[in-house]
Amino acid sequence: MPDLTPDEFRSLGHLFVDAVADARAGIERHPVRDAVAPGTVRARFAREAGEDPEPLAAFPSLVEAVTGDADTRWQHPGFHAFFPANASLTSLLGELLSGGAGAQGMLWSTSPACTEVEQAVTDQLARALGLDETFTHDGGGGGSIQDSASSAALVALTAALHRAAPDPATGWRARGVTGAERVYVTAETHSSLAKAVRVAGLGAGGLRSVACSPGTRAMDPAALAAMLADDVAAGLVPVLVCATVGTTSTGASDPVAEVVAAAAPHGAWVHVDAAWAGVAALCPEHRWVLGGVNPAPDAGGVDSFCTDAHKWLLTAFDASLLWVRDATALPAALSITPPYLRDAHSDSGAVVDFRDWQVPLGRRFRALKLWAVLHGQGLSGLRAHLRGHVALAAELAERVRAHDGLELACDPVLSLVCLRASAGDAATTALLERANGDGRVLLTGTEVAGHPVVRVAFGGVATGPEHLEILWDVLSA
Repeated sequence: MPDLTPDEFRSLGHLFVDAVADARAGIERHPVRDAVAPGTVRARFAREAGEDPEPLAAFPSLVEAVTGDADTRWQHPGFHAFFPANASLTSLLGELLSGGAGAQGMLWSTSPACTEVEQAVTDQLARALGLDETFTHDGGGGGSIQDSASSAALVALTAALHRAAPDPATGWRARGVTGAERVYVTAETHSSLAKAVRVAGLGAGGLRSVACSPGTRAMDPAALAAMLADDVAAGLVPVLVCATVGTTSTGASDPVAEVVAAAAPHGAWVHVDAAWAGVAALCPEHRWVLGGVNPAPDAGGVDSFCTDAHKWLLTAFDASLLWVRDATALPAALSITPPYLRDAHSDSGAVVDFRDWQVPLGRRFRALKLWAVLHGQGLSGLRAHLRGHVALAAELAERVRAHDGLELACDPVLSLVCLRASAGDAATTALLERANGDGRVLLTGTEVAGHPVVRVAFGGVATGPEHLEILWDVLSA
């Protein structure tokens, strides 16, 4: 059967857009997370796919019938779990144009627009955040849009491994993984770094956990320096140090400048994972999140910096921003060029082929949805979005401090508040279970010093002061 004609697509498109708009408009009539048994949705499918076509006009209703009572609604304003996933309707308009273009942006020549919009938008954002000009394509580095911070970490590690043992003659690493390579994190570092180490084949011994400074959840630079020196003396090779700004558990941040100073004598790549918190640098008052990231006079800075637009920056998943200060670092590690991927533009060195900045070959036109957000919201709108959630977190923290049965587990960070029941661990666990059983909110837990903690992350597209009142009603009951 032939594809839809443009006129048929236009007519059906109105129905599908209406379905999305109706779902968002009515989202608060549903619980944040449905109570559903495993296998419920699969059981609603026939064993075999249908042989004959069916009218697409009925498809939105079919989707609602099959999945509508078996969802976790990430765009619900009562979603305070994990970190936000801002699939704003603004960004979905850009996503529609991206899907319509159907571009395959692996090379500059396969979609000049895909490549150059991404260069322009990541340069604009680098400057808006306050990153040094060396992180821009104009300044000798550059940004790319990865699918996730996990992929960004793997790309950074691959580049770091290459830099640790390059072979200029072949363009490959001079040797394979030897077992001597080491990557340095803390117990608070996101698990994606451990997975990157595993994928890269470094083995369990390749991951080194650095102690945190006493009384904090931040990497101890003195402990890092001592571990690096000991490992080098033992014949090991420090490859990468990951500093986190805004950990998933509690929002803690490692001292980036001190990490850079400890890593520099050993040539280790420094990657900053600011997946959630990094976008807050759009607000001048929160630019502390870039502390130590930019190169200091007569000193090096970090090699790569990552933050997610798809968490708190109103851009639908997937859109993770990775900047490097050396534009040659990623292609040196990742470029493989068979004859069918060569052309005059790539050979000239005058263009960027983003296939060499990521693990997969293929890539979507992700920059369009990010551009749509920048165009439709402006930097002022994005700052208002961020500041509103920081203010809600500050208000919640004040209420917790004044409540006899609740207490803060640590100081709030930006839009994240970690709290617990004053009565102890069992009461804290019960509080989390009761809150999530209410249906109006969804929270996640973590641990601080071995004790359970309730995390409250503000950041939803539609979350406002009225939703703080609902949350407080649930927590303080």
